[in-house]
Amino acid sequence: MATAEITPAPVREAPSPGSADVTVTDPALVRRAVKAAALGNAMEWFDFGVYSYIAVTLGKVFFPSGSPTVQLLSTFGAFAAAFLVRPLGGLVFGPLGDRVGRQKILALTMIMMAAGTFAIGLIPSYGSIGVGAPLLLLAARLVQGFSTGGEYAGASTFIAEYAPDKRRGFLGSWLEFGTLAGYIGGAGLVTLMTALLSSDDLLSWGWRIPFLIAGPMGIVGLYLRMRLEETPAFAAEAGKAENTGNTGKSGTERPKVPLREMVAGQWRALLLCVGLVLVFNVTDYMLLSYMPSYLTSELKYDETHGLLVVLAVMALMMVVQPFAGALTDRVGRRPVIAAGCAGFLFLSVPALLLIRQGSLLAIGLGMGALGLLLVCFTASMPSALPALFPTRVRYGSLSIGFNVSVSLFGGTTPLVVTALIGATGNLMMPAYYMMAAAVIGGFAVWRMTESAGRPLPGSAPSVAPR
Repeated sequence: MATAEITPAPVREAPSPGSADVTVTDPALVRRAVKAAALGNAMEWFDFGVYSYIAVTLGKVFFPSGSPTVQLLSTFGAFAAAFLVRPLGGLVFGPLGDRVGRQKILALTMIMMAAGTFAIGLIPSYGSIGVGAPLLLLAARLVQGFSTGGEYAGASTFIAEYAPDKRRGFLGSWLEFGTLAGYIGGAGLVTLMTALLSSDDLLSWGWRIPFLIAGPMGIVGLYLRMRLEETPAFAAEAGKAENTGNTGKSGTERPKVPLREMVAGQWRALLLCVGLVLVFNVTDYMLLSYMPSYLTSELKYDETHGLLVVLAVMALMMVVQPFAGALTDRVGRRPVIAAGCAGFLFLSVPALLLIRQGSLLAIGLGMGALGLLLVCFTASMPSALPALFPTRVRYGSLSIGFNVSVSLFGGTTPLVVTALIGATGNLMMPAYYMMAAAVIGGFAVWRMTESAGRPLPGSAPSVAPR
């Protein structure tokens, strides 16, 4: 087998006859890659937590109306608008990531996310500039949503292509660790400000602080991402193109991959991606976004206690997350994802019945059970999804499949479940909805190929230094 010398960047050697090309990873560089990718995800969900927890105040600032319900609906309408442009962002950034490189596009999405969030903190109120205020808020949300379309697929691809084959699950799990940390950070900051500031101070200037924090966070994230080398898998693809003379405008740029190849050429993998992302995001948004509203509006539970329960569940998930990621490297992605699907299929109803009892202990047990089942997805998806696609189209195809599924199914979960409860009067609808998602996810798991411990499609084996 060909050997490689360890340098500050991953090293690839030309294969000798009868041997395989091997990538030997630099642990320090891999750690930097994981940190840089996870920080971007944390920043996205920091904004998510802030926006969700401060929605009532934002409604008063940007949508003055005699009805609090109209204010809240308008605020969440601007929030939901970001989901409409996510697929467009995926269509733009994904193919670019396969053409000019993962690192460049992830730096760009970081700048756009930070700028969009920071801009919200600078927008004058409706009382100052009138209808221009909600329009500027909508514009900032569209920038955020567009950039997010290239973030998750790029970040998971970046970590997957840097990680050694035998540790890809563990290292990839830190991406969702960043998600949980960002949400807890944003929601916790708003909760703290609500406790320390008066209602007038929060309404006049306090609400701006969480959004303005995005500026320094974005600078740190951009610094980390700019320090990184391109992934060895993309560098190898660019090298092949250069050797054959089939390059783009620069020597490191690959020729443009047709959209037809990313979609029609990967239709089976795309369908599996949509199914896996569906169960992942339906259960994710159900637990972390919808359940606080369900506890308050449907079960008449105290709002503050409901939010604190969700934050506690997320903290529990953070503790378990890296261990579950390491487990996927030992037993495989498919068994862990299948266990999550089976758990949601058979335990959603008992967990929701516990939650409906209303006591703090029962709610904590029910929510905790759902949170631990969700870890089966958060710990495995960052490594399982990139392995569905070959290196040549990985960023683009994953961006398309992921964002279409999130926009159609994940982001609409709170709205659809609320409508189903309103139409049927059945408060068990959240459980039934998660069970339906689990069936679809289970079918996708059955059809997918195990990827744990194996090279990514189209990439050479990747190993840690001895």
